[in-house]
Amino acid sequence: MSDGAFFEDLSLGQTASFAKTITEADILLFSAVSGDTNPVHLNQEFAETTAFKGRIAHGMLSAGLISTVLGTKLPGPGTIYLGQTLKFRAPVRIGDTVTATVTVTSLDAARKRAVLGTVCSVAGKPVIDGEATVMVPSREA
Repeated sequence: MSDGAFFEDLSLGQTASFAKTITEADILLFSAVSGDTNPVHLNQEFAETTAFKGRIAHGMLSAGLISTVLGTKLPGPGTIYLGQTLKFRAPVRIGDTVTATVTVTSLDAARKRAVLGTVCSVAGKPVIDGEATVMVPSREA
């Protein structure tokens, strides 16, 4: 398998990351695809009246970067997402660079499943944290 790991290649503590700067276009496109037109994401005047004092990106836009890491880096292509917990810690704004990092925390050889800690951060500050459970391709398959 290219650009990915088989279950047998994984080890506890293994990590990978992906970073993306969030743009106006990202927010507009995510809103269109998801149907989430909450004005806190799209309307500056409305957003200024909220606790955030301005527009923020959709939380799930940043969380989606975790999927990028799982599906393209670690474990990589062929990985099947089974579950995810998320805790939203801080807002993400246009121009912020979000770094999604996953770390292997548990391996189940019998079921070819891995649990990975997941964190999205901006300037080193966690904005989302959680845990993903994935099914990983095996050499034995």
